[in-house]
Order: sequence, then C-alpha cells, then structure tokens
Amino acid sequence: MTPANLSETSYWMAYMRALEAERPDALFKDPYSRQLAGHIGEAVSRNLGSIQLIANSIAVRTSVMDWLILDTVARMNVDLILNIGSGLDTRPWRLGLPARLTWMDVDLPAVLDHKSQTLANYKPNCQYRCVGADILQSAQRQSIVRECSDAGRVLVITEGLLVYLRPAEVEGLARDLHNQPACLWWLTDLVGPRALDHLRSEWAPKLRNIEFHFAPADSTHFFGRVGWREAEFHSSVQEARRLRRSPPLPWLARLLIAFSAPSEELRRLAGIAVLVRDTSPSK
Repeated sequence: MTPANLSETSYWMAYMRALEAERPDALFKDPYSRQLAGHIGEAVSRNLGSIQLIANSIAVRTSVMDWLILDTVARMNVDLILNIGSGLDTRPWRLGLPARLTWMDVDLPAVLDHKSQTLANYKPNCQYRCVGADILQSAQRQSIVRECSDAGRVLVITEGLLVYLRPAEVEGLARDLHNQPACLWWLTDLVGPRALDHLRSEWAPKLRNIEFHFAPADSTHFFGRVGWREAEFHSSVQEARRLRRSPPLPWLARLLIAFSAPSEELRRLAGIAVLVRDTSPSK
C-alpha cells in the first residue's frame, strides 16, 4: 500500500459525504465536500459500486462523530483537536466549534495541499492548522504529538484510519498519544474481525493496492494494554437504525445470516469508540 493509493480514499470519502449532504433529509450540512471530491472521488465510487450502501454507512459514521466531537468539546472544555489521518474532513468549516478552539489536521502533504487550495476562500469557525506528515513514520508521528504539549486538553480523532494500519502500528500510535499527558480523549471508528473479512473479500480487490488490517478481536480492550480505556461504544448497526440509514432489507438479511453470532459481536461489527486516557494502564 502506497501513500498515493491511500490518499484516493480521502476523495472517495468526500464524495460519499457530499451525497449525504445533498439529500433533502441530510443528517448533516456540508457544502464543501463536493468540490473536494472532484472527479477522483466520483471515479473511485463508480468503480466500487454499492454507492448508496456505502454513502449510508459514511453518513452514520459522520453524523455520530459530529455529535461526539461537539459534545466532548462543550462538556470537557477541549482546547485542541488533533485530527490524525484527517483526509478531506471539513468539520472546522461546517461545525459550530468555539472560536478559541484549535483544530490541527494531520495527513499526507498532497491531501492537505488540495484541501487548503480548494477551501482557500472559506473561513474556518475555529483556529485551524494543518501539518503534512506520514504518521506511519515514528519520528514524524512523535514530532506531531509533541506539538500538543502546549495545549491543556486535547481530543484526538482517527476517523477512517486505523483499519488500514497493522496492529503494531496502532499500538505505536496509542503509546505515543498516551505518552503526551495533554491527550485525554480519543474518538475512533473500529471494525470487528468478521467485518474485516468482508472488507478484504468485497472491497480490497476493487481498491488499488489498498489493504485492510486492524480489527481487534477484543475490540477496545486492545487499547487498554497501551493506556486507553473505553468510555462509550456506539454501534453502527444500532445508530443506522436510529438515524434511518439502515442497509436495504435484502442486504441486511444476508448480513445477519452471514454474521450469525452473539448479539454483542454483532453490535461491535463496526462502531465508534470514545476512549479516555488511563493514568495507570496495565503493562
């Protein structure tokens, strides 16, 4: 997997968000993602197929993340958001964030350059920074985390990132974040092993040299070993029902049959975890 290949997924996700934002019953407003996605995002989406199914899934993830970000910022007085693997996320422009808040996007330079150029005429609602880096390189990753040392209360976001990383890479990221005392909360999406099998069989062959790796069998307990504990878990299956973005019935029926499993395993097929920094992690 190369950075150029992985960056294509940023355009793909922007296109999926644009499709939701343009619905009359949209779960969120996003007037920027259509421009950001451009022809690359649409081309990747057409190649993959199942556009509405994927768009619904991304709409649910985006909507739940939006709410969790706003809620955490408001309740916990967050002063910096560190968005690692930010892609073409437009939240600093479209969410009602406090003007005092600093939002720092971290991704490959080419992705951030495209976003900066496309959104140059729009003003973000908070203090915005972007830093080009390859977070798989430990020295670059640790340098980024050190930049948070002047902040008091940091919320970390890794949306749509971890599934592409190997467990050892996720562990390294988790340790680096925990070693920075200002990093107190971490929002991330996760998939379970059965969902990983589906991604590998259905989507990996259609994506250019993209590989899927991370789907811990013990879900968020994986992070407990490296300094993070689960505070909340929002199941994508349950949230899709609540938000009226469930898959079409025939597809859902096949899913339930294929993933016949204990209810907790089905609930954690995919979802969003709220992790909090543990001051005394088990080693």
